[in-house]
Amino acid sequence: MPGRLRHRSGLPALVLGVALVAAACSSGGGSGSGGGSELTGNIKISGSSTVEPISSLAAERFREENSGVTISVDGPGTGDGFKLFCNGETDISDASRAIKAEEADACKAKGIEFIELQVGIDGIAVITSPQNPVSCLNDNDLYALIGPEAEGVKTWDAAQKLATELGSKTKLPSAPLTITAPGEESGTYDSFIELALAPVAEQRVEAKKITEDEAAATRKDYQASPNDNVIIEGIGGNPGSLGWVGFAFADQNKDKVKLLQVAGEDGTCVTPDKTTISDGSYTLARPLFIYVNKSKLGSSPALESFVDYYVSDEGLANVAEADYVDMNAEQKAKTTATWQAKTAGTQVEAS
Repeated sequence: MPGRLRHRSGLPALVLGVALVAAACSSGGGSGSGGGSELTGNIKISGSSTVEPISSLAAERFREENSGVTISVDGPGTGDGFKLFCNGETDISDASRAIKAEEADACKAKGIEFIELQVGIDGIAVITSPQNPVSCLNDNDLYALIGPEAEGVKTWDAAQKLATELGSKTKLPSAPLTITAPGEESGTYDSFIELALAPVAEQRVEAKKITEDEAAATRKDYQASPNDNVIIEGIGGNPGSLGWVGFAFADQNKDKVKLLQVAGEDGTCVTPDKTTISDGSYTLARPLFIYVNKSKLGSSPALESFVDYYVSDEGLANVAEADYVDMNAEQKAKTTATWQAKTAGTQVEAS
């Protein structure tokens, strides 16, 4: 995987500090919410590049009062993170989607029980160049441009026939189409398929236009990258560009890319922002999770104390600070109850 730049301008130094300062720090300081200066240990977190900024902030704040704990945070992608986690190589796996059935089976095969905790909400932003005249797309447009039947489509208007056949009234421009977006290792890739493409893809399977395997994927002929900065550069510098990233990162780069509105079933174009993502009127919204290795809790007081902090009101305040969307009271209560009971297994239906 290429090296990632962190989403927020302050995070490179932040994460470096989390990983390295512990070696130089003494165990002085206050008791803190995490258990005090006497707490020691190593915590490894990997997974979603979307959740990475939240976990990095939580790690930094926790370490302010627990200098004896070393916490490393990495963001190679949700899928790659689960591979490490289910192989016992990490303590916490960040995820921008729920764990898949085959991933849960891989954990079970290695004797790893996990605790699934939702920590926030994110939207997926569909992005293009500020020079592109397009302002709003619907599911039919997105499928015609990015879905499996779009393979080989090289201009926006070349997708017009399929989009119109599917029921779209959008006028697609006559311009080269260049797609830069996350690859298959990314939870954002999986979530985009589920939220943006699946409603149309399922109908195409029923009509025998595509297979079920094809419905579970995008077109394959595009520039895929696990690095959100590479995606932003590819989108912003090309007038005919199209792609998608997590809303928070797109929002932080709206001087470089245009965030497109997405039309719901009633045809109303909705702008992605924290309000529309939270209330569900923006249809491309998803929960964000951390997965905790339950078996490591007994031998790692630092790990349990860190998760105590992460899911506390103080810790969950890092979600908004990292530019993501807070959970509602019911969602927070479910996370609290799951953690307090140390309930193992997925709390949502595994796909």
